[in-house]
Amino acid sequence: MRKEIAAVVFFLKRLVKKAEKLESHKVELFVERLAVALQEKFKGHWYPENPSKGQAYRCIRVNRFHRQDPELLRACWESGVQYSDLGLPRELTLWVDPGEVCCTENKILASQWPLSLTTTQVLPPMRRAHALPPLLSPTTAVLTRYCKLHFIFLSYLIP
Repeated sequence: MRKEIAAVVFFLKRLVKKAEKLESHKVELFVERLAVALQEKFKGHWYPENPSKGQAYRCIRVNRFHRQDPELLRACWESGVQYSDLGLPRELTLWVDPGEVCCTENKILASQWPLSLTTTQVLPPMRRAHALPPLLSPTTAVLTRYCKLHFIFLSYLIP
């Protein structure tokens, strides 16, 4: 569970830093509190033998119906950060499952990046897509919808 939470925290930290609305010490405090909040929430809802069990409970979702995710809000409150200063996209869903964290950002583009936490998987070749997800710069090679990424490669996707 710690690796998966670390993947979520790392990903969201990069998003928050990219928004440039918070000082670095506030970002660090926020992600620290978020990691604790997620650890507490997922305890008792983590099933490595059946990863899809509890999937909805572990989902982090921001959209027009759920503008503020409760765990993100809690981390904001505990770190003294305004939720609006996170600068998150209007649509963002993170599924946190044993062995895998998936992100769909901006449902219209249906960008999905499974973040594999295993190190034995071979990555498929990168290809450019017709529509670039908003998180990626035009110069970044975009992986096709079903490509698996190793967690360590995530840092190359978000400048």
